[in-house]
Amino acid sequence: MKRCELRFGLLGPPVLYDRGGDGPVIRPVGSPKARLLLTALLLEAGRTVSVDALKEALWGDTRPASAHASLHNHVTRLRRLLDDPSRLRAVPPGYRLRVEDGELDIHLFDAHLAAARAAHARRDWRGTLRACAAALSLWRGDPLAGVPAELGGYALTQRLAEARLLLLEWRYDAELALADGRLDALLPELAALAAEHPLREAYHRQLMLALHRDGRRAEALAVHRDLRRRLVEELGVEPGPAVREAHLEVLREAEPGTGTPAPRAAQLPPPRPAQLPPPPAHITGRTPLAGALRDALTASGPAVTVLTGMAGIGKSALALHVAHGLTDRFPDGQLYVNLHGATPGMLPLTPAQALAALLRDVGADPRSIPEHPDAAAALLRSVLAPTRTLLVLDDAANAAQVRPLLPAGPGCAVIVTSRSSLAALDGARRFPLAPLSDEDSAALLRAASGRDDGIDAAHPLVELTGRLPLALRVVAARLAARRALTPDLLAGQLSATDRRLHHLEYDDLSVRRSLAVAHDALAASDREADRDAALVLRRIGALDLPEYGAPLLAHLGGTGLRRAEDALDRLVDVALLEETALGRYVPHDLVRDFARELAAADDGDKVAESALGWYAALAEHTLTALVEPGLDQDDRRRPTPSQPSEHAEQVEDSRPFEGPEAAFAWGDAELENIVALAERHAESPNYRIAARLCTLLRLIFPYVHRSGRVAEMEVLGRAALRNTRRLADEAAEAYALGDLAGVHFLSGRHTEALALNDRALEIWERLGVLSWMRRCLNNRGLLLEGLGRYEESGLALRQSLAYSRQLNDPYGEAVTHQHLGNLYEHTDPRAAIEQHRLSLAIGEMIGNVLIQLYARCNIGYAHLTLGEPRAAARHFEESLRDLVGQGDWHGESQTRLGLVRSLRLLGRTERAERECAELLRRADARADRYTGGLARHQHGLLLSAAGRTEEARAAWRAALDALTGTDEKAVVAELTSLLADTGGPPTAGHFASA
Repeated sequence: MKRCELRFGLLGPPVLYDRGGDGPVIRPVGSPKARLLLTALLLEAGRTVSVDALKEALWGDTRPASAHASLHNHVTRLRRLLDDPSRLRAVPPGYRLRVEDGELDIHLFDAHLAAARAAHARRDWRGTLRACAAALSLWRGDPLAGVPAELGGYALTQRLAEARLLLLEWRYDAELALADGRLDALLPELAALAAEHPLREAYHRQLMLALHRDGRRAEALAVHRDLRRRLVEELGVEPGPAVREAHLEVLREAEPGTGTPAPRAAQLPPPRPAQLPPPPAHITGRTPLAGALRDALTASGPAVTVLTGMAGIGKSALALHVAHGLTDRFPDGQLYVNLHGATPGMLPLTPAQALAALLRDVGADPRSIPEHPDAAAALLRSVLAPTRTLLVLDDAANAAQVRPLLPAGPGCAVIVTSRSSLAALDGARRFPLAPLSDEDSAALLRAASGRDDGIDAAHPLVELTGRLPLALRVVAARLAARRALTPDLLAGQLSATDRRLHHLEYDDLSVRRSLAVAHDALAASDREADRDAALVLRRIGALDLPEYGAPLLAHLGGTGLRRAEDALDRLVDVALLEETALGRYVPHDLVRDFARELAAADDGDKVAESALGWYAALAEHTLTALVEPGLDQDDRRRPTPSQPSEHAEQVEDSRPFEGPEAAFAWGDAELENIVALAERHAESPNYRIAARLCTLLRLIFPYVHRSGRVAEMEVLGRAALRNTRRLADEAAEAYALGDLAGVHFLSGRHTEALALNDRALEIWERLGVLSWMRRCLNNRGLLLEGLGRYEESGLALRQSLAYSRQLNDPYGEAVTHQHLGNLYEHTDPRAAIEQHRLSLAIGEMIGNVLIQLYARCNIGYAHLTLGEPRAAARHFEESLRDLVGQGDWHGESQTRLGLVRSLRLLGRTERAERECAELLRRADARADRYTGGLARHQHGLLLSAAGRTEEARAAWRAALDALTGTDEKAVVAELTSLLADTGGPPTAGHFASA
């Protein structure tokens, strides 16, 4: 047998085709595993199928330990069976089988099916016969025979089987219309089909007509009688219009004097419902989504699409807009049902109610509609199977409500709208809707209000409506109704009150009522998860944070973590929350307003107090995960007078983090919430709230400092200072002063940092706390050195060193040696290196990684001062390599900055530019203007050396803007000189650990 271009077969057992002398020759695939592998690849023809999916296809849940190797062997064997082994390629994360157009029988079958449908619709009977014969010739038996149902998919095999039955119907319609003398040959075939499908009316109608036209009138009437009896007894319905027309033809008497039956009357066309409500008058901003929806609805096979999103997002408007544009593609009708899944004041339709409505709409006698939903669903599928009908199922509550209403015919399509994603609806394509853009929101306001007086994308009304189409329509209606009401005045009304939702109601349009439907249904439900969801929404309204996670809400609701997660899933499912990242949830702005209204009756102070206690306990776990055990950790954990007595118990009851990475991840997720709480409650008159906030801010600061979140550090530092003064807690105030001094140091504002640090030192001296006196003196020396006051710096650092030795605090001693090294660098860089080596030795002795990294980096800066960039680069690269995973932004930023300077001086500009770009990216992500300014200074020097003068000047201007107002006088002077075109050498900076 000569091998030839291959063709694949799934319309029967999976096979390969070879080309023989008389056409394609079937070549069975002998190995069961090879058949399964071939099937899995053909079902995704031309697309990559993952290794996991192929293992699932071959072994299901019982895959052997050697599954990976076995899969490779099966792939190799299958390649040998192909005409071209390169068809089957390994493409991460799996394998891809190349299948050209026309090589897979299902694709050919679908093409002939479409041709047959078109020919049948235009009554081209010979074209219908040709297309039907071509499609049916490909049929070798049940599709995917011998393949497990879970691999082949019930939906695909059902679609193909239904398509074959339709092809047979169309073929016999053509045969009867042409009447080419084959009636005696058709009769056995039609009789067999009618017996095989006793409730399928089309074959019985065709059998009746064939018998009648063959002169066997009594047998034709018997077929009708038997069919009617079965339909009434089993489904409770009368035969449809087509069968009734055929019955009338049989009942007519023969024409006088001819002895032949009278010509059959023209068959009445089936009812063509056109039930779509009017399309929306104005729709903006949905063009790409509408195009994707149209493509999905007009693809081959039955298409089910789901438009999802929150209340008022415009799901129904988009559905009707697209549906009206497709009426020509669905000539047999457009059906519309409002399922009232979330209609204020109405219960959702049951599937039985919806089925009865649809069956009446397609012409069924109301008295004959089956009572049982399964029978009614079967009847609806039978009626719609041969048609090209579009269904719009608006406002669905859940998948169970929709599933019985779906047609199976390949010519039908469905648009479902729902607040839920209807994830349990198999085979549906989902199109989530988001709020409109600023520009589209403004366009909708202008179009719907008929007003163009200053409504642009930046108008406050856009923000105040949350870009929600329903809210925008309410505002537009208000503007249209009252010409004297200007957009600016209405924006003032919306922003000047906490009752924004009150102004977002007009006539029958109401954002509040739309949101309340979902909440009220949850609150009244018998399901625990629903009631928990209603409670969680009230807690969200009481706390009002930027975003939420399940652990916090489990604590606030007094439920376990599992129940909180289930409650959040329910809120997402009814579109009251959006999951923006795994485990993080955010409400829309208008949902926030609604939640605040729900929470108005709750005790907001108690909720805030509970949340702050939870955050404080986790903040202490963050501290112990990030700060190595020793005096620094002990001092930071030591309670101040205002710390609540129950804090220690809350820490004990909560789970510690598994390590620094988990602690950083928690802090990164929750920092925005902590900042919001600090800003809101910094001056709270409620002592219990203030005390918990004070504890939280003291314990969370090491995380914020290490992560380099400069903007957040300043907000938290200032909030802590106001808070501690209201509490009259001196120790806590000293913490806040020292922490805020650290913020100013990291921002290059050494003078302000020194003043704050000295005030903290006065308090610690008054309280007699030597360890904190040591730290303040150490930081004083660091700041004075940065300000050029070297003699005072040396005095403070020597005092700090004496306290470290008195306290037996090697960590403090190591830090002070680093700062002494920075001081000596101005006069004797070799002596500076010795100080840093002392610090490095202590760090190695106590096993403190950060001390060692700081020391190496500072040695690098000393080498830069000595004019030894090669030695400097070596130390910077070693430090940077070991900093990975430490999460210390100050150390990382200063190391990267030193490395950029070293590489630039060595002429390794390409690497220097890469490192500088990475430093800028990380600094900008943290809103660290000071580090960004220093990096842009270096970036400008690199650009200037490459001859890119204008870009260099732009970088220097940005650097000067960032550094003006800081104490980085030397760099500011150099930038001023460079921008005046006088040039200037790079300056040397210092690296220090606070």
